[in-house]
Amino acid sequence: MGLFTRRSRAPATNGHSHRVEKRQARQDRGTRRPLFDMDSGHFNRRPSFGQWLKFTWLDLVTMAVMGAIGLGVYMADPAPSRSFPVTFIDGEIVYPQFAYPLRKEIIPIWAAALLAALVPIFVFLVMQIRIRSFWDVNNAVIGLLYSLIGAAVFQVFVKWLIGGLRPHFLSVCDPDPAMIQAQGGKGFQGLMFQRDICRGDKNQINDSLESMPSGHSTAAWAGFLYLYFYLNAKMKVFSNHHPAFWKLIALYAPLLGATLITGALTIDEFHNWYDCVAGALIGSVFAISSYRMVYASVWDFRFNHIPLTRHTPFSYGAGAAGAGGFESSVFTRKAGWGYEEAYGGAPFDAAHGLRGTASGFNTGAAGVAPHSDGTHHSHLGHRNNDVEHNAALPQTNGHHHHTGSNGYNQPPLPPHNDGYVSNPAPVAGTDPRYSHHRKSMERKAIPT
Repeated sequence: MGLFTRRSRAPATNGHSHRVEKRQARQDRGTRRPLFDMDSGHFNRRPSFGQWLKFTWLDLVTMAVMGAIGLGVYMADPAPSRSFPVTFIDGEIVYPQFAYPLRKEIIPIWAAALLAALVPIFVFLVMQIRIRSFWDVNNAVIGLLYSLIGAAVFQVFVKWLIGGLRPHFLSVCDPDPAMIQAQGGKGFQGLMFQRDICRGDKNQINDSLESMPSGHSTAAWAGFLYLYFYLNAKMKVFSNHHPAFWKLIALYAPLLGATLITGALTIDEFHNWYDCVAGALIGSVFAISSYRMVYASVWDFRFNHIPLTRHTPFSYGAGAAGAGGFESSVFTRKAGWGYEEAYGGAPFDAAHGLRGTASGFNTGAAGVAPHSDGTHHSHLGHRNNDVEHNAALPQTNGHHHHTGSNGYNQPPLPPHNDGYVSNPAPVAGTDPRYSHHRKSMERKAIPT
């Protein structure tokens, strides 16, 4: 069974018939597996390569272009001609915070970038053991690349055009006392000099003039904060129930990693503390923005696990089947999470009982209200080109729709229920997911 193929929920059988069924399932797997179809209203299916490329090619091209631009700027010489003091007249160093010795990096920049990319991707793939959704891992990886590439390009432009002195700048510069004496400085009391007094290696001097912001901390926070949001959404750490303590530990492990990578830069004296803060801020902003681009929410526990699609807008619990089949795309199985739910969003969603009755809810649940003539008409019916809305409409079994006063095609009239929907009807359709009510944690009486 493929990693991104949902497990069958058919009841188990024993004996020879079970072996025959398994053999037949293996033979027919290629033909019986549901295909990705935008018109089905159920999007949690693996597409063909051509379908995937149709949705993703522009992102791939954009990321390649931005990566090339970022690399070009990174390799360019620093743009500003920054002035700096060396010593006072009495020989005292003006800024000793820039006089640290050049040391070997504890974590090289390439290692920080690889950790920020590969660790989250590894976690995404491990989570698919239970989630088993192609589009979830697709959105997770694409969003991660948004965050890492966007943050990297942003910070290299700031480095190139603004920059700053690294803590080991004076050691790398190695000012020539003879040139200082010969040409003198500029500014007040002749204290300020340019890089032409330096005797050190050109490449090291260029690098030491581009301290702010920190590329290490930018990459670390862009990758690991993004992973933090993903883990919170999939394990439902901050949601509607009391999770186990180990989930809190697992949730904050990525932030500990980002903090350690950032803090190490102050130990090896490659960055000032404010360089690290600036890099962390840039990475965090891109992590938040990128996660929100590919998932329905960052903090709203009802929807932050649902991957967004390019072709159909998400209705945020207001429409039947609004999650497009992604209701079970979570890792946890506690408190009703991780099971099929025909109406989108979270188990026990506050809007669940209002679907089809409250103004503004786009739902196919049949709500009826009495008219002045004593008849009852459903409020909502078939809408042209509204996949999510129509996915929830009950089957007509050959009965014809009629057109209501709102201009929508109406389904057959349901029984009288005083205009309220106590339990939404199961969604009709060919997909067996929507042939029954959702599974969730049963409410039990509190013992007295």
